[in-house]
Amino acid sequence: MLEPAATPDGLAARCTRVLFSPWSRLTLLLALLACAAIAMLLWRPQRLLADGWPAQLSGPTAVVIFALAYGVCTTAFVPRPVLNLAAGALFGSQAGFVSSLAGTVLGAGLAFGLGRLLGQDALRPLLRARWLTAADRQLSEHGFRSMMAIRLFPGLPFCATNYCAAVSRMGWLPYLLATALGSIPNTAAYVVAGARASSPTSPAFLIATGFIVLSGLGALAVAWHKRKAFRGR
Repeated sequence: MLEPAATPDGLAARCTRVLFSPWSRLTLLLALLACAAIAMLLWRPQRLLADGWPAQLSGPTAVVIFALAYGVCTTAFVPRPVLNLAAGALFGSQAGFVSSLAGTVLGAGLAFGLGRLLGQDALRPLLRARWLTAADRQLSEHGFRSMMAIRLFPGLPFCATNYCAAVSRMGWLPYLLATALGSIPNTAAYVVAGARASSPTSPAFLIATGFIVLSGLGALAVAWHKRKAFRGR
Protein backbone atom coordinates (compact mmCIF):
# COMPACT_ATOMS: atom_id res chain seq x y z
CA MET A 1 0.00 0.00 0.00
CA LEU A 2 1.40 3.33 -1.07
CA GLU A 3 2.05 5.92 1.60
CA PRO A 4 0.30 9.25 1.14
CA ALA A 5 2.46 12.02 -0.27
CA ALA A 6 3.97 14.36 2.26
CA THR A 7 1.89 17.44 2.84
CA PRO A 8 3.54 20.85 2.47
CA ASP A 9 3.33 21.33 6.22
CA GLY A 10 4.99 17.97 6.87
CA LEU A 11 7.75 18.67 4.35
CA ALA A 12 8.38 22.09 5.86
CA ALA A 13 8.62 20.56 9.33
CA ARG A 14 11.16 17.97 8.13
CA CYS A 15 13.25 20.61 6.38
CA THR A 16 13.19 22.74 9.52
CA ARG A 17 14.36 19.81 11.65
CA VAL A 18 17.22 19.13 9.22
CA LEU A 19 18.27 22.77 9.01
CA PHE A 20 18.30 23.20 12.77
CA SER A 21 19.76 19.80 13.62
CA PRO A 22 22.99 19.72 15.65
CA TRP A 23 25.11 18.62 12.69
CA SER A 24 23.65 21.28 10.38
CA ARG A 25 24.47 23.94 12.96
CA LEU A 26 27.97 22.55 13.38
CA THR A 27 28.47 22.66 9.62
CA LEU A 28 27.36 26.29 9.63
CA LEU A 29 29.83 27.07 12.43
CA LEU A 30 32.70 25.44 10.50
CA ALA A 31 31.74 27.34 7.36
CA LEU A 32 31.65 30.65 9.25
CA LEU A 33 35.05 29.97 10.82
CA ALA A 34 36.55 29.01 7.47
CA CYS A 35 35.25 32.21 5.85
CA ALA A 36 36.53 34.29 8.77
CA ALA A 37 39.98 32.68 8.60
CA ILE A 38 40.20 33.30 4.85
CA ALA A 39 39.15 36.92 5.36
CA MET A 40 41.87 37.40 7.97
CA LEU A 41 44.49 35.85 5.67
CA LEU A 42 43.51 38.27 2.91
CA TRP A 43 43.30 41.32 5.19
CA ARG A 44 46.45 40.43 7.18
CA PRO A 45 45.80 42.40 10.39
CA GLN A 46 49.44 41.90 11.41
CA ARG A 47 50.20 44.76 9.02
CA LEU A 48 49.08 47.08 11.80
CA LEU A 49 52.49 46.53 13.37
CA ALA A 50 54.22 47.88 10.27
CA ASP A 51 51.72 50.22 8.59
CA GLY A 52 49.99 51.66 11.66
CA TRP A 53 46.38 52.75 12.14
CA PRO A 54 44.44 54.71 9.45
CA ALA A 55 45.19 58.40 9.88
CA GLN A 56 41.53 59.41 9.74
CA LEU A 57 40.77 57.44 12.93
CA SER A 58 42.11 58.81 16.18
CA GLY A 59 41.26 59.39 19.83
CA PRO A 60 38.65 57.40 21.77
CA THR A 61 36.85 56.43 18.55
CA ALA A 62 39.94 54.61 17.31
CA VAL A 63 40.32 52.79 20.64
CA VAL A 64 36.69 51.57 20.52
CA ILE A 65 36.93 50.51 16.87
CA PHE A 66 40.16 48.65 17.59
CA ALA A 67 38.51 46.81 20.49
CA LEU A 68 35.63 45.73 18.24
CA ALA A 69 38.01 44.64 15.48
CA TYR A 70 40.14 42.84 18.09
CA GLY A 71 37.16 40.78 19.23
CA VAL A 72 36.23 39.80 15.68
CA CYS A 73 39.84 38.99 14.77
CA THR A 74 40.38 36.69 17.75
CA THR A 75 37.19 34.82 16.81
CA ALA A 76 38.80 34.28 13.40
CA PHE A 77 42.02 32.79 14.84
CA VAL A 78 44.23 35.90 14.76
CA PRO A 79 46.80 35.46 17.59
CA ARG A 80 46.21 37.79 20.53
CA PRO A 81 49.92 38.61 21.05
CA VAL A 82 50.03 40.25 17.62
CA LEU A 83 46.97 42.36 18.41
CA ASN A 84 48.26 43.25 21.88
CA LEU A 85 51.60 44.40 20.49
CA ALA A 86 49.77 46.44 17.85
CA ALA A 87 47.52 48.05 20.48
CA GLY A 88 50.55 49.15 22.50
CA ALA A 89 52.34 50.48 19.44
CA LEU A 90 49.26 52.37 18.21
CA PHE A 91 47.71 53.74 21.40
CA GLY A 92 50.34 53.51 24.13
CA SER A 93 50.26 51.47 27.32
CA GLN A 94 47.05 52.70 28.99
CA ALA A 95 44.65 53.10 26.06
CA GLY A 96 46.15 50.06 24.37
CA PHE A 97 45.57 47.93 27.45
CA VAL A 98 41.94 49.03 27.83
CA SER A 99 41.26 48.38 24.15
CA SER A 100 42.99 44.98 24.19
CA LEU A 101 41.27 43.74 27.35
CA ALA A 102 37.86 44.83 26.08
CA GLY A 103 38.57 43.11 22.76
CA THR A 104 39.70 39.98 24.59
CA VAL A 105 36.44 39.69 26.53
CA LEU A 106 34.40 40.50 23.43
CA GLY A 107 36.21 37.90 21.33
CA ALA A 108 35.89 35.29 24.06
CA GLY A 109 32.17 35.98 24.36
CA LEU A 110 31.62 35.80 20.58
CA ALA A 111 33.44 32.48 20.27
CA PHE A 112 31.72 31.04 23.34
CA GLY A 113 28.30 32.06 22.07
CA LEU A 114 28.90 30.68 18.58
CA GLY A 115 30.30 27.43 19.94
CA ARG A 116 27.45 26.95 22.37
CA LEU A 117 24.71 27.81 19.89
CA LEU A 118 26.06 25.97 16.86
CA GLY A 119 28.46 23.32 18.09
CA GLN A 120 27.71 22.07 21.59
CA ASP A 121 24.82 19.70 20.77
CA ALA A 122 26.78 17.93 18.03
CA LEU A 123 30.14 17.73 19.77
CA ARG A 124 29.22 16.74 23.33
CA PRO A 125 28.30 13.14 22.39
CA LEU A 126 31.80 12.78 20.86
CA LEU A 127 33.61 13.39 24.18
CA ARG A 128 34.48 9.75 24.74
CA ALA A 129 38.27 9.71 24.97
CA ARG A 130 39.54 9.60 28.55
CA TRP A 131 41.50 12.85 28.39
CA LEU A 132 38.59 14.64 26.67
CA THR A 133 36.12 13.59 29.33
CA ALA A 134 38.61 14.61 32.04
CA ALA A 135 39.07 18.04 30.47
CA ASP A 136 35.32 18.44 30.03
CA ARG A 137 34.68 17.50 33.66
CA GLN A 138 37.32 19.97 34.83
CA LEU A 139 35.81 22.81 32.81
CA SER A 140 32.23 21.93 33.72
CA GLU A 141 32.75 21.45 37.46
CA HIS A 142 35.53 23.99 38.10
CA GLY A 143 34.91 26.48 35.31
CA PHE A 144 36.17 29.68 36.92
CA ARG A 145 39.31 28.13 38.38
CA SER A 146 40.14 26.24 35.20
CA MET A 147 39.62 29.22 32.92
CA MET A 148 41.68 31.44 35.21
CA ALA A 149 44.58 28.99 34.93
CA ILE A 150 44.24 28.85 31.14
CA ARG A 151 44.26 32.65 30.86
CA LEU A 152 47.06 33.22 33.37
CA PHE A 153 49.38 30.65 31.79
CA PRO A 154 49.27 31.16 28.03
CA GLY A 155 50.19 28.45 25.58
CA LEU A 156 46.91 27.07 24.29
CA PRO A 157 45.45 29.02 21.35
CA PHE A 158 42.96 31.57 22.63
CA CYS A 159 40.28 30.84 20.04
CA ALA A 160 40.54 27.06 20.45
CA THR A 161 40.12 27.24 24.23
CA ASN A 162 37.06 29.46 23.77
CA TYR A 163 35.32 26.92 21.56
CA CYS A 164 36.36 24.04 23.83
CA ALA A 165 34.86 25.86 26.81
CA ALA A 166 31.66 26.37 24.82
CA VAL A 167 31.27 22.61 24.38
CA SER A 168 31.53 22.10 28.15
CA ARG A 169 28.79 23.00 30.64
CA MET A 170 30.64 26.02 32.00
CA GLY A 171 28.43 29.02 32.75
CA TRP A 172 28.67 32.38 31.03
CA LEU A 173 29.48 34.43 34.15
CA PRO A 174 32.46 32.39 35.42
CA TYR A 175 33.77 32.10 31.87
CA LEU A 176 33.73 35.83 31.11
CA LEU A 177 34.86 36.87 34.59
CA ALA A 178 37.80 34.45 34.57
CA THR A 179 38.71 35.59 31.06
CA ALA A 180 38.72 39.27 32.07
CA LEU A 181 40.71 38.77 35.28
CA GLY A 182 43.06 36.08 34.02
CA SER A 183 43.96 37.95 30.83
CA ILE A 184 45.11 41.10 32.61
CA PRO A 185 48.77 40.19 33.31
CA ASN A 186 49.77 38.90 29.90
CA THR A 187 47.71 41.46 28.03
CA ALA A 188 49.43 44.24 29.95
CA ALA A 189 52.86 42.72 29.33
CA TYR A 190 52.37 42.49 25.56
CA VAL A 191 50.83 45.96 25.32
CA VAL A 192 53.70 47.52 27.28
CA ALA A 193 56.20 45.64 25.11
CA GLY A 194 54.50 47.00 22.00
CA ALA A 195 54.39 50.54 23.38
CA ARG A 196 58.10 50.47 24.31
CA ALA A 197 59.37 48.49 21.33
CA SER A 198 61.21 51.55 20.05
CA SER A 199 63.37 51.53 23.21
CA PRO A 200 64.19 47.83 23.80
CA THR A 201 66.67 48.62 26.57
CA SER A 202 64.14 50.51 28.71
CA PRO A 203 63.20 48.96 32.08
CA ALA A 204 59.51 48.76 31.10
CA PHE A 205 60.28 46.79 27.94
CA LEU A 206 62.69 44.45 29.71
CA ILE A 207 60.26 43.78 32.56
CA ALA A 208 57.39 43.13 30.15
CA THR A 209 59.51 40.79 28.03
CA GLY A 210 60.76 38.97 31.12
CA PHE A 211 57.22 38.46 32.34
CA ILE A 212 56.17 37.04 28.96
CA VAL A 213 59.05 34.55 29.05
CA LEU A 214 58.36 33.51 32.65
CA SER A 215 54.64 33.07 32.04
CA GLY A 216 55.45 30.91 29.03
CA LEU A 217 57.74 28.71 31.12
CA GLY A 218 55.04 28.51 33.78
CA ALA A 219 52.55 27.39 31.13
CA LEU A 220 54.88 24.59 30.07
CA ALA A 221 55.26 23.42 33.67
CA VAL A 222 51.49 23.44 34.26
CA ALA A 223 50.87 21.61 30.98
CA TRP A 224 53.40 18.91 31.93
CA HIS A 225 51.80 18.46 35.34
CA LYS A 226 48.29 18.25 33.87
CA ARG A 227 49.50 15.80 31.23
CA LYS A 228 50.62 13.37 33.91
CA ALA A 229 47.39 13.92 35.86
CA PHE A 230 45.22 13.13 32.82
CA ARG A 231 47.24 9.97 32.14
CA GLY A 232 46.58 8.80 35.66
CA ARG A 233 42.81 9.13 35.39
